[in-house]
Amino acid sequence: MNAILGRLGLLVLAGSLVISSTTGCERKAGSAGDGSSSSDIAVGFYGSLTGDGASFGQSSKEGSELAVEEINAAGGVLGKKLRLIVEDDQSKPDEASSAVTKLVTQDKVVAVLGEVASRRSLAAAPVCQKYQVPMITPSSTNEGVTKIGDYIFRICFIDPFQGEVLAKFAYNDLKARKVAILKDISQDYSVGLTDSITKNFTALGGTVLDPVSYSGGDPDFKAILTQVRGQNPDAIFVTGYYTEAAIIARQARELGMKMPLLGGDGWVGDALKNGREALANSFISNHYSADNPAPVVQNFVKAYKAKFNREPDSIAALAYDSVKVLADSITRANSTEGPKLRDAIAKLDLGGVTGQLKMNAERNVDKPAVIQEVTFVNGEVKFVYKTTINPGP
Repeated sequence: MNAILGRLGLLVLAGSLVISSTTGCERKAGSAGDGSSSSDIAVGFYGSLTGDGASFGQSSKEGSELAVEEINAAGGVLGKKLRLIVEDDQSKPDEASSAVTKLVTQDKVVAVLGEVASRRSLAAAPVCQKYQVPMITPSSTNEGVTKIGDYIFRICFIDPFQGEVLAKFAYNDLKARKVAILKDISQDYSVGLTDSITKNFTALGGTVLDPVSYSGGDPDFKAILTQVRGQNPDAIFVTGYYTEAAIIARQARELGMKMPLLGGDGWVGDALKNGREALANSFISNHYSADNPAPVVQNFVKAYKAKFNREPDSIAALAYDSVKVLADSITRANSTEGPKLRDAIAKLDLGGVTGQLKMNAERNVDKPAVIQEVTFVNGEVKFVYKTTINPGP
Protein backbone atom coordinates (compact mmCIF):
# COMPACT_ATOMS: atom_id res chain seq x y z
CA MET A 1 0.00 0.00 0.00
CA ASN A 2 2.78 2.40 0.95
CA ALA A 3 4.54 1.51 -2.31
CA ILE A 4 1.36 2.25 -4.29
CA LEU A 5 0.92 5.57 -2.49
CA GLY A 6 4.54 6.38 -3.18
CA ARG A 7 4.04 5.73 -6.87
CA LEU A 8 0.89 7.87 -6.87
CA GLY A 9 2.81 10.68 -5.19
CA LEU A 10 5.47 10.53 -7.87
CA LEU A 11 2.81 10.60 -10.60
CA VAL A 12 1.16 13.64 -9.03
CA LEU A 13 4.53 15.40 -8.73
CA ALA A 14 5.38 14.60 -12.36
CA GLY A 15 2.00 15.86 -13.47
CA SER A 16 2.46 19.12 -11.61
CA LEU A 17 5.87 19.59 -13.20
CA VAL A 18 4.41 19.05 -16.67
CA ILE A 19 1.68 21.62 -15.99
CA SER A 20 4.26 24.07 -14.61
CA SER A 21 6.61 23.67 -17.57
CA THR A 22 3.72 24.02 -20.03
CA THR A 23 2.37 27.22 -18.53
CA GLY A 24 5.84 28.71 -18.24
CA CYS A 25 7.04 27.95 -21.74
CA GLU A 26 7.68 30.64 -24.27
CA ARG A 27 5.76 31.26 -27.46
CA LYS A 28 6.16 28.37 -29.89
CA ALA A 29 7.13 28.73 -33.52
CA GLY A 30 4.07 29.06 -35.67
CA SER A 31 1.75 29.98 -32.81
CA ALA A 32 -0.69 32.81 -33.43
CA GLY A 33 0.21 36.08 -31.80
CA ASP A 34 -1.94 36.91 -28.80
CA GLY A 35 -0.67 40.46 -28.52
CA SER A 36 -4.09 41.77 -29.47
CA SER A 37 -6.46 42.25 -26.57
CA SER A 38 -10.08 43.34 -26.58
CA SER A 39 -8.96 46.97 -26.85
CA ASP A 40 -5.53 47.08 -28.50
CA ILE A 41 -2.97 45.40 -30.75
CA ALA A 42 0.59 45.07 -29.42
CA VAL A 43 3.30 46.00 -31.92
CA GLY A 44 6.99 45.66 -31.14
CA PHE A 45 9.62 48.28 -31.92
CA TYR A 46 13.37 47.82 -31.38
CA GLY A 47 16.01 50.39 -32.12
CA SER A 48 19.23 52.08 -31.07
CA LEU A 49 17.86 54.62 -28.58
CA THR A 50 21.29 54.79 -26.93
CA GLY A 51 24.82 54.05 -28.12
CA ASP A 52 26.60 55.14 -31.28
CA GLY A 53 23.48 54.77 -33.45
CA ALA A 54 21.16 56.75 -31.15
CA SER A 55 20.29 59.37 -33.76
CA PHE A 56 18.93 56.62 -36.01
CA GLY A 57 16.96 55.03 -33.20
CA GLN A 58 15.40 58.25 -31.96
CA SER A 59 14.30 59.30 -35.46
CA SER A 60 12.82 55.86 -36.11
CA LYS A 61 10.99 55.86 -32.78
CA GLU A 62 9.54 59.32 -33.39
CA GLY A 63 8.34 58.47 -36.89
CA SER A 64 6.69 55.30 -35.56
CA GLU A 65 5.03 57.12 -32.68
CA LEU A 66 3.58 59.76 -34.98
CA ALA A 67 2.07 57.13 -37.26
CA VAL A 68 0.58 55.18 -34.33
CA GLU A 69 -0.91 58.39 -32.95
CA GLU A 70 -2.53 59.24 -36.30
CA ILE A 71 -3.87 55.71 -36.85
CA ASN A 72 -5.38 55.54 -33.37
CA ALA A 73 -6.93 59.01 -33.72
CA ALA A 74 -8.61 57.79 -36.91
CA GLY A 75 -10.20 54.81 -35.15
CA GLY A 76 -7.34 52.32 -35.01
CA VAL A 77 -7.16 49.02 -36.88
CA LEU A 78 -9.97 46.45 -36.88
CA GLY A 79 -11.65 48.58 -34.25
CA LYS A 80 -8.64 48.42 -31.91
CA LYS A 81 -5.83 50.81 -30.96
CA LEU A 82 -2.22 50.07 -31.80
CA ARG A 83 0.02 49.82 -28.72
CA LEU A 84 3.72 50.33 -29.48
CA ILE A 85 6.08 48.43 -27.14
CA VAL A 86 9.57 49.94 -27.41
CA GLU A 87 12.89 48.20 -26.69
CA ASP A 88 16.34 49.84 -26.77
CA ASP A 89 19.03 47.59 -28.29
CA GLN A 90 21.81 50.03 -27.25
CA SER A 91 23.23 49.91 -30.80
CA LYS A 92 24.46 46.33 -30.17
CA PRO A 93 23.58 43.29 -32.33
CA ASP A 94 23.34 40.88 -29.36
CA GLU A 95 21.03 43.29 -27.55
CA ALA A 96 18.90 43.55 -30.70
CA SER A 97 18.41 39.79 -30.68
CA SER A 98 17.55 39.83 -26.96
CA ALA A 99 15.14 42.73 -27.37
CA VAL A 100 13.22 41.01 -30.15
CA THR A 101 13.14 37.74 -28.23
CA LYS A 102 11.46 39.59 -25.35
CA LEU A 103 8.99 41.33 -27.65
CA VAL A 104 7.99 38.07 -29.30
CA THR A 105 8.00 35.59 -26.40
CA GLN A 106 6.99 37.78 -23.46
CA ASP A 107 5.07 40.73 -24.89
CA LYS A 108 3.48 38.52 -27.58
CA VAL A 109 3.56 41.27 -30.20
CA VAL A 110 1.82 40.58 -33.52
CA ALA A 111 4.67 42.11 -35.55
CA VAL A 112 8.07 43.73 -35.04
CA LEU A 113 9.28 47.03 -36.52
CA GLY A 114 13.00 47.70 -36.85
CA GLU A 115 15.95 47.96 -37.03
CA VAL A 116 17.66 50.77 -38.89
CA ALA A 117 21.20 49.35 -38.99
CA SER A 118 21.57 46.22 -41.11
CA ARG A 119 23.95 44.56 -38.68
CA ARG A 120 21.32 44.62 -35.93
CA SER A 121 18.51 43.56 -38.25
CA LEU A 122 20.59 40.58 -39.33
CA ALA A 123 21.04 39.63 -35.67
CA ALA A 124 17.36 39.93 -34.72
CA ALA A 125 15.52 38.74 -37.82
CA PRO A 126 16.15 35.01 -37.17
CA VAL A 127 14.09 35.33 -33.97
CA CYS A 128 11.06 36.62 -35.87
CA GLN A 129 11.51 33.98 -38.55
CA LYS A 130 11.70 31.22 -35.93
CA TYR A 131 8.46 32.27 -34.26
CA GLN A 132 6.71 33.25 -37.51
CA VAL A 133 6.14 36.84 -36.42
CA PRO A 134 6.40 39.32 -39.31
CA MET A 135 9.25 41.81 -39.08
CA ILE A 136 9.32 45.00 -41.15
CA THR A 137 12.61 46.86 -41.22
CA PRO A 138 12.10 50.46 -42.31
CA SER A 139 15.66 51.17 -43.38
CA SER A 140 18.13 48.25 -43.28
CA THR A 141 19.51 48.21 -46.81
CA ASN A 142 21.87 45.22 -46.68
CA GLU A 143 20.66 42.69 -49.26
CA GLY A 144 20.94 39.75 -46.86
CA VAL A 145 18.36 40.95 -44.33
CA THR A 146 15.23 39.71 -46.11
CA LYS A 147 16.98 36.55 -47.28
CA ILE A 148 16.78 35.27 -43.70
CA GLY A 149 13.22 34.11 -44.26
CA ASP A 150 9.73 34.67 -45.57
CA TYR A 151 8.57 36.59 -42.47
CA ILE A 152 11.18 39.32 -42.96
CA PHE A 153 10.28 42.41 -45.04
CA ARG A 154 11.66 45.87 -45.73
CA ILE A 155 10.26 49.08 -47.21
CA CYS A 156 13.52 50.79 -48.23
CA PHE A 157 15.66 50.22 -51.30
CA ILE A 158 18.58 47.82 -50.97
CA ASP A 159 22.32 48.42 -51.22
CA PRO A 160 22.76 46.99 -54.73
CA PHE A 161 20.41 49.71 -55.99
CA GLN A 162 21.82 52.41 -53.69
CA GLY A 163 25.33 51.61 -54.93
CA GLU A 164 24.08 51.83 -58.51
CA VAL A 165 22.51 55.24 -57.82
CA LEU A 166 25.70 56.64 -56.28
CA ALA A 167 27.89 55.21 -59.02
CA LYS A 168 25.69 56.69 -61.77
CA PHE A 169 25.61 60.11 -60.13
CA ALA A 170 29.40 60.19 -59.64
CA TYR A 171 30.10 59.06 -63.21
CA ASN A 172 27.37 60.90 -65.13
CA ASP A 173 26.77 64.06 -63.10
CA LEU A 174 30.11 64.66 -61.37
CA LYS A 175 32.10 63.28 -64.34
CA ALA A 176 34.32 61.28 -61.99
CA ARG A 177 36.43 58.61 -63.67
CA LYS A 178 38.69 57.42 -60.84
CA VAL A 179 37.30 57.06 -57.32
CA ALA A 180 38.43 55.94 -53.89
CA ILE A 181 36.26 54.18 -51.30
CA LEU A 182 36.59 54.31 -47.50
CA LYS A 183 34.88 51.20 -46.09
CA ASP A 184 33.84 50.47 -42.49
CA ILE A 185 34.71 46.78 -42.19
CA SER A 186 32.76 46.50 -38.90
CA GLN A 187 29.40 47.25 -40.58
CA ASP A 188 27.55 44.93 -42.97
CA TYR A 189 25.89 48.03 -44.43
CA SER A 190 29.20 49.60 -45.43
CA VAL A 191 30.63 46.37 -46.83
CA GLY A 192 27.56 45.73 -48.99
CA LEU A 193 27.39 49.30 -50.25
CA THR A 194 31.09 49.26 -51.12
CA ASP A 195 30.68 46.09 -53.18
CA SER A 196 27.76 47.58 -55.11
CA ILE A 197 29.50 50.89 -55.84
CA THR A 198 32.60 49.04 -57.04
CA LYS A 199 30.59 46.78 -59.36
CA ASN A 200 28.46 49.56 -60.84
CA PHE A 201 31.14 52.23 -61.22
CA THR A 202 33.45 49.75 -62.95
CA ALA A 203 30.62 48.68 -65.28
CA LEU A 204 30.18 52.31 -66.33
CA GLY A 205 33.84 52.43 -67.38
CA GLY A 206 35.32 54.04 -64.29
CA THR A 207 38.25 52.97 -62.14
CA VAL A 208 37.85 52.08 -58.46
CA LEU A 209 40.97 52.14 -56.34
CA ASP A 210 41.40 49.40 -53.75
CA PRO A 211 39.02 50.20 -50.84
CA VAL A 212 40.68 51.60 -47.72
CA SER A 213 39.30 50.04 -44.54
CA TYR A 214 38.52 51.46 -41.11
CA SER A 215 36.39 50.43 -38.13
CA GLY A 216 33.47 52.36 -36.65
CA GLY A 217 34.58 54.39 -33.66
CA ASP A 218 37.99 55.31 -35.08
CA PRO A 219 38.76 58.94 -34.18
CA ASP A 220 41.56 59.73 -36.64
CA PHE A 221 41.54 59.10 -40.38
CA LYS A 222 44.42 61.34 -41.49
CA ALA A 223 46.78 58.45 -42.21
CA ILE A 224 44.40 56.68 -44.60
CA LEU A 225 43.26 59.99 -46.10
CA THR A 226 46.88 60.90 -46.83
CA GLN A 227 47.21 57.54 -48.57
CA VAL A 228 44.11 58.27 -50.66
CA ARG A 229 45.24 61.82 -51.44
CA GLY A 230 48.41 60.42 -53.02
CA GLN A 231 46.27 58.49 -55.52
CA ASN A 232 44.49 61.69 -56.62
CA PRO A 233 40.93 60.35 -57.08
CA ASP A 234 38.21 62.47 -58.69
CA ALA A 235 35.80 61.64 -55.85
CA ILE A 236 35.72 59.70 -52.58
CA PHE A 237 32.92 57.42 -51.38
CA VAL A 238 32.55 57.12 -47.62
CA THR A 239 30.22 54.15 -47.20
CA GLY A 240 29.92 54.09 -43.40
CA TYR A 241 27.67 55.92 -40.97
CA TYR A 242 27.25 59.58 -40.06
CA THR A 243 29.58 59.71 -37.03
CA GLU A 244 32.70 58.72 -38.95
CA ALA A 245 31.56 60.53 -42.12
CA ALA A 246 31.62 63.85 -40.27
CA ILE A 247 35.15 63.27 -38.98
CA ILE A 248 36.39 62.09 -42.37
CA ALA A 249 34.92 65.15 -44.13
CA ARG A 250 36.56 67.53 -41.67
CA GLN A 251 39.97 65.84 -41.76
CA ALA A 252 39.93 65.48 -45.55
CA ARG A 253 39.39 69.20 -45.99
CA GLU A 254 42.14 69.92 -43.45
CA LEU A 255 44.46 67.91 -45.70
CA GLY A 256 43.48 70.07 -48.68
CA MET A 257 41.31 67.41 -50.32
CA LYS A 258 38.59 69.34 -52.15
CA MET A 259 37.13 66.56 -54.32
CA PRO A 260 33.47 65.55 -53.85
CA LEU A 261 32.61 63.21 -50.97
CA LEU A 262 29.72 60.79 -51.45
CA GLY A 263 27.81 58.59 -49.04
CA GLY A 264 24.65 56.58 -48.62
CA ASP A 265 21.61 56.99 -46.41
CA GLY A 266 23.81 56.08 -43.44
CA TRP A 267 25.00 59.69 -43.40
CA VAL A 268 21.62 60.86 -42.11
CA GLY A 269 22.16 61.60 -38.42
CA ASP A 270 22.60 64.43 -35.94
CA ALA A 271 26.35 63.86 -35.53
CA LEU A 272 26.90 64.72 -39.20
CA LYS A 273 26.73 68.38 -38.18
CA ASN A 274 30.16 67.89 -36.62
CA GLY A 275 31.47 68.04 -40.18
CA ARG A 276 30.24 71.65 -40.43
CA GLU A 277 31.59 73.64 -43.41
CA ALA A 278 33.71 70.65 -44.46
CA LEU A 279 30.51 69.08 -45.81
CA ALA A 280 30.55 71.43 -48.80
CA ASN A 281 30.69 69.46 -52.07
CA SER A 282 29.22 66.32 -50.47
CA PHE A 283 26.32 64.23 -51.80
CA ILE A 284 24.25 61.31 -50.53
CA SER A 285 21.64 58.90 -51.81
CA ASN A 286 18.45 59.01 -49.77
CA HIS A 287 14.92 57.65 -49.52
CA TYR A 288 12.91 60.84 -49.78
CA SER A 289 13.19 64.60 -49.83
CA ALA A 290 11.27 66.91 -47.52
CA ASP A 291 11.20 69.35 -50.47
CA ASN A 292 8.81 67.06 -52.35
CA PRO A 293 5.56 69.08 -52.80
CA ALA A 294 3.33 65.97 -52.76
CA PRO A 295 0.57 66.41 -50.13
CA VAL A 296 1.42 63.11 -48.41
CA VAL A 297 4.98 64.34 -47.87
CA GLN A 298 4.12 67.87 -46.79
CA ASN A 299 1.40 66.68 -44.40
CA PHE A 300 3.92 64.35 -42.77
CA VAL A 301 6.57 67.06 -42.50
CA LYS A 302 4.06 69.48 -40.95
CA ALA A 303 2.77 66.94 -38.41
CA TYR A 304 6.28 65.82 -37.45
CA LYS A 305 7.50 69.38 -36.92
CA ALA A 306 4.46 70.15 -34.78
CA LYS A 307 5.05 67.13 -32.56
CA PHE A 308 8.86 67.06 -32.30
CA ASN A 309 9.86 70.63 -33.18
CA ARG A 310 12.31 69.61 -35.90
CA GLU A 311 12.28 68.54 -39.52
CA PRO A 312 11.99 64.79 -40.09
CA ASP A 313 14.87 62.94 -41.71
CA SER A 314 14.52 59.98 -44.03
CA ILE A 315 14.84 57.52 -41.13
CA ALA A 316 11.77 59.04 -39.47
CA ALA A 317 9.89 59.00 -42.77
CA LEU A 318 10.64 55.33 -43.37
CA ALA A 319 9.61 54.40 -39.81
CA TYR A 320 6.36 56.32 -40.27
CA ASP A 321 5.69 54.42 -43.49
CA SER A 322 6.47 51.07 -41.84
CA VAL A 323 3.69 51.58 -39.29
CA LYS A 324 1.25 52.58 -42.03
CA VAL A 325 2.28 49.45 -43.96
CA LEU A 326 1.58 47.26 -40.94
CA ALA A 327 -1.81 48.86 -40.29
CA ASP A 328 -2.79 48.47 -43.94
CA SER A 329 -1.69 44.83 -43.91
CA ILE A 330 -3.62 43.98 -40.72
CA THR A 331 -6.71 45.56 -42.27
CA ARG A 332 -6.38 43.58 -45.50
CA ALA A 333 -5.65 40.35 -43.61
CA ASN A 334 -8.56 41.05 -41.25
CA SER A 335 -6.37 39.28 -38.71
CA THR A 336 -3.24 39.59 -36.56
CA GLU A 337 -2.29 35.92 -36.94
CA GLY A 338 1.29 35.53 -38.15
CA PRO A 339 0.76 33.53 -41.37
CA LYS A 340 -2.23 35.63 -42.50
CA LEU A 341 -0.42 38.87 -41.73
CA ARG A 342 2.70 37.65 -43.53
CA ASP A 343 0.65 36.93 -46.65
CA ALA A 344 -0.94 40.39 -46.55
CA ILE A 345 2.42 42.18 -46.24
CA ALA A 346 3.71 40.16 -49.19
CA LYS A 347 0.90 41.66 -51.32
CA LEU A 348 1.64 45.25 -50.26
CA ASP A 349 0.95 48.05 -52.73
CA LEU A 350 0.57 51.32 -50.83
CA GLY A 351 1.48 54.95 -51.45
CA GLY A 352 3.73 56.29 -48.69
CA VAL A 353 5.77 59.31 -47.72
CA THR A 354 8.87 57.67 -49.20
CA GLY A 355 7.19 56.62 -52.45
CA GLN A 356 5.00 53.86 -53.82
CA LEU A 357 5.57 50.79 -51.68
CA LYS A 358 5.01 47.65 -53.73
CA MET A 359 6.49 44.47 -52.29
CA ASN A 360 8.37 42.21 -54.71
CA ALA A 361 8.98 38.46 -54.53
CA GLU A 362 12.15 38.96 -52.46
CA ARG A 363 10.16 40.94 -49.84
CA ASN A 364 11.83 44.21 -50.85
CA VAL A 365 10.19 47.23 -52.46
CA ASP A 366 11.21 48.59 -55.85
CA LYS A 367 11.36 52.37 -55.55
CA PRO A 368 13.43 55.33 -56.76
CA ALA A 369 16.17 57.08 -54.79
CA VAL A 370 17.01 60.75 -54.56
CA ILE A 371 20.41 62.38 -54.59
CA GLN A 372 20.81 65.25 -52.12
CA GLU A 373 23.60 67.75 -51.65
CA VAL A 374 24.75 68.10 -48.05
CA THR A 375 25.08 71.68 -46.82
CA PHE A 376 25.71 73.33 -43.47
CA VAL A 377 23.68 76.53 -43.02
CA ASN A 378 23.29 78.56 -39.82
CA GLY A 379 24.50 75.70 -37.67
CA GLU A 380 22.21 73.12 -39.28
CA VAL A 381 22.85 70.31 -41.73
CA LYS A 382 20.57 70.59 -44.76
CA PHE A 383 19.94 68.00 -47.48
CA VAL A 384 19.12 69.79 -50.73
CA TYR A 385 17.39 67.84 -53.50
CA LYS A 386 19.48 67.36 -56.67
CA THR A 387 17.90 64.60 -58.74
CA THR A 388 15.87 61.37 -58.71
CA ILE A 389 17.27 58.10 -60.06
CA ASN A 390 14.89 55.26 -60.87
CA PRO A 391 15.51 51.51 -60.93
CA GLY A 392 16.51 50.06 -64.28
CA PRO A 393 18.74 51.22 -67.15
